[in-house]
Amino acid sequence: NLHMAFTGNPGTGKTEVGKLIGEILYENGVLPKKVCIEATRSDLVGQYIGETALKTQALIQKAMGGVLFIDEAYSLAPEQSGNDFGHEAIDALLKRMEDMRGRLAVIVAGYSDEMERFIGSNPGLKSRFSRYFNFNHYTPDELMLIFERFAGNVRFRLGEDAAKKLVDLITVFYELRGRDFGNGRFVRNVFERIVQKQADRLASVTELTED
Repeated sequence: NLHMAFTGNPGTGKTEVGKLIGEILYENGVLPKKVCIEATRSDLVGQYIGETALKTQALIQKAMGGVLFIDEAYSLAPEQSGNDFGHEAIDALLKRMEDMRGRLAVIVAGYSDEMERFIGSNPGLKSRFSRYFNFNHYTPDELMLIFERFAGNVRFRLGEDAAKKLVDLITVFYELRGRDFGNGRFVRNVFERIVQKQADRLASVTELTED
């Protein structure tokens, strides 16, 4: 059974780790294809009766031999959902997850509390997912390392004063974090704002050199 559940906050690397797991399983001969198909509720659930099963089956077929990664999977079983079509997608998934054991890895991901409710919404879900991984918030030091990776990829360097200000900025947002704190995404947004600010400053320089 290769199916897994990832829980944790946004920007903590759940999708990226899902892709890496797919590569590892392929390279070690566990799965026959190096494929990771990312999906959300809209990719699985249709608007009309019967459409959901067709969409879900088509997506599973596309991911067959590799990994099907479903983000915000809890949206398939919303609270007080009644006749929501998401349940039809879950039923179709459960059948194929059992039939294709060893040939398909389904990874579901989302917020911890919502995922606990999702897994508990259908007895079949708990028995299908044998591995659970929780992704914690990154610490300020780890967020700085992520920033340095973004900067290094495009040959940017932080000056000493700028680095101190960035540490202070990250620390403040980290200490004020709520459940929607973006972690790696937050750092990426900060980096992109910094690059834009620098570009605005450089635009006024008449004789621009690489230095």
